[in-house]
Amino acid sequence: MELQTFNPTKEPVEVGAALTQVIEEIEVISSSKPFIEANTIGATLHEINNKHIIPVFVKENEPAISQGEFIDATVQAINRVYAGETILKPNIRLSHAIKGRIPEARNKPANALLDHEKTIYYERMAFTIEVPTISTEIEGSRLNLTIGGVKAYNLDSLMSKSSDQHFKVFVGFKNLVCTNLCVHTDGFMGNLRVKSLDMLYNAILSLLMEFNAVQMTQELSQFHQHELSEVQFAQLIGRCRLYRHMPDNMKLGIPEMNLGDAQINSVCKDYYADNSFACNPDGSINLWRLYNLFTGANKSSYIDQFLDRSENAYSLTRELMSALKNKSTCWFLN
Repeated sequence: MELQTFNPTKEPVEVGAALTQVIEEIEVISSSKPFIEANTIGATLHEINNKHIIPVFVKENEPAISQGEFIDATVQAINRVYAGETILKPNIRLSHAIKGRIPEARNKPANALLDHEKTIYYERMAFTIEVPTISTEIEGSRLNLTIGGVKAYNLDSLMSKSSDQHFKVFVGFKNLVCTNLCVHTDGFMGNLRVKSLDMLYNAILSLLMEFNAVQMTQELSQFHQHELSEVQFAQLIGRCRLYRHMPDNMKLGIPEMNLGDAQINSVCKDYYADNSFACNPDGSINLWRLYNLFTGANKSSYIDQFLDRSENAYSLTRELMSALKNKSTCWFLN
């Protein structure tokens, strides 16, 4: 792919063939509901760009790529690849506030600080951007194409600007019934390392141009065709709990399972709850509902684990589907 330079003032340009649109005419829906809930607050791009300080590299005192620049680069890449589509404003969640104050206010009590004397930035940030004109429906749940990412400064070494800066980027779908994210392996960069904003922009652009939304929706639509019995679900939950405590050498050859004990507890609770993804009266549950129990439980994850667990929920559900479809061996169901 030809190297592109990030330009925050650049007009959107249509690139290549337009992605197949599953639904032609849809209503624009707000993206204001939180897609992650654990220990986070909402924010606007204006607030991040104008009120939050930017961490710097200690050695050179040069600024790192800011969270606002990350979002701006993603918006520009979306406008380039999905030119002509409806693109909603970013839905931003923040956590782990790093508070400070200007030197002149160092001796003031906290309750006497004026707004201009306070400084703040957030160590961790996650955002999503919906493209509601690219959409599909599965079992009554509408899914909008969604792009987003995570910036967690705790993953960076800010000693020198020669160090890599870490980002997570995804393109997938968001379930509008529950705001759960569907993150496919092929649409996820979980350890993107860059040294400049141009490198970041090009990586996002490449991910979007290579993503096959139609293929992902076709795979998602197969989940509801396969189901677990109550006994199989109970065995799956038991194996998930065991996996968390197994020695690494025993995990070889077993599909990875990243959900924590709190998330597995949430899956069990929602399995019987009165919601769109609960089990049937006989205890059976299809894989589409199970997948949404996984992604719903993942909302209680911290930002720096959120996308990795989202992708893992997809991979695990696909492993279960393959085992059921082909009547093959799967450790979680044996």
